[in-house]
Amino acid sequence: MIAHLNGKLVEKNPTYIVVECNGVGYGVLISLNTFSALGSTEAIKVFTKLIVREDAQILYGFATTEERTMFEQLISVSGIGPNTAMIMLSSLVPEEIAQAIQSEDVPTIQSIKGIGAKTAQRVIIDLKDKMLKMTFSSENIFTQNNTNRFDALTALVSLGFDKKSAEKAIEKVSSGEESVEKLIKEALKIL
Repeated sequence: MIAHLNGKLVEKNPTYIVVECNGVGYGVLISLNTFSALGSTEAIKVFTKLIVREDAQILYGFATTEERTMFEQLISVSGIGPNTAMIMLSSLVPEEIAQAIQSEDVPTIQSIKGIGAKTAQRVIIDLKDKMLKMTFSSENIFTQNNTNRFDALTALVSLGFDKKSAEKAIEKVSSGEESVEKLIKEALKIL
């Protein structure tokens, strides 16, 4: 198994990167959260998970080990494949997924594209005990109850801003009651 790649970022797209390690370019599928975390640096370290199928060998990449662990937990659930897990990790950060599972928040999980009510319930049943054991090292200012901040962050990242800078800007302008549009406008003034 390829546990991580440490090399030069030669191509970067929202769902796909190429990392060159000692003259070999590795194609890696990534989530939008990983895309945001990579920034514009050339030298990167990406944690990976290799999925071998009958017709392909696909390398999935993650900015943190927590995100990779969440991916592994998600694909262990019946009915959730690697692509659905990547959509989940693009829609919510690992901490938010863990919080939704721990609090049995079916609507949050079901709000992810491709996840129905039965699959959301299956995720909660299969992973609730495992989520209690998971720890997250990164600080997450976007709590489960504040989707406006998360939506504003997603919009700013899709506009090309660095995720960490966008998080700081939103934190500065947010008092907790703003609409998504107001958060974006105020954060853009800072950025």
